[in-house]
Amino acid sequence: MLQTARIVLIEDEPAIADTLGFALRREGWQVSHFSLACEGESDLIRLPADLLILDVGLPDDSGFEVLKRLRRHSEMPVLLLTARAEEFDRILGLELGADDYVVKPFSPREVAARVRAILKRSRSHTAIPAAAEPAAPLQALFVHDAAARRVCFSGSILVLTPSEYRLIVALLAHPGHVLSRSQLLDVLGDAAEDSFERTIDSHIKSLRAKLRQIRSDLDPIATHRGFGYALAID
Repeated sequence: MLQTARIVLIEDEPAIADTLGFALRREGWQVSHFSLACEGESDLIRLPADLLILDVGLPDDSGFEVLKRLRRHSEMPVLLLTARAEEFDRILGLELGADDYVVKPFSPREVAARVRAILKRSRSHTAIPAAAEPAAPLQALFVHDAAARRVCFSGSILVLTPSEYRLIVALLAHPGHVLSRSQLLDVLGDAAEDSFERTIDSHIKSLRAKLRQIRSDLDPIATHRGFGYALAID
């Protein structure tokens, strides 16, 4: 639900942060505000958010640098705030992976409307068809929040790279069905590398390690040698 979205706001100007935070909370969203880039990044590592509102000019770092680091491991939607209206800055922000860009001074109501649109797009892009098979015991340990691009396993949030996220979602969508490395390569899309067998095997190995950190007694991803991988159903 859009009304329960968690938003992280990294903005060092108190007046702007207070006004914008008030407007966003009026929409029903949870807002966590930080004045420094390092504080906001630490919070995002601890608890994933549905959207990041990021000021470009921060005291301890450039918002562009924060965005570059974020895009190495996350596809979380990002709305940039800046006092600079130059076309170069707008293009740079979008090329680095920002979803939208707002120039100061701005209307808090306009920002809220842009946030609403971004969250709706994010929700529609990540929605996947429900699996035809009934939930099996191991599958029931997973919870996929498509709107937040988040997967929980046995009650704990998995900290995943974009490629790992795509792979686990594909396996969850077809429990018990063997997906070949070629099929899993298609799931990665632009993130795939030339040597797909090594790429898929590496991502699966990393996924298994993260799952074992939560439940060392289980191995939900089954290897079918010569064929591919499947989400185990028992």
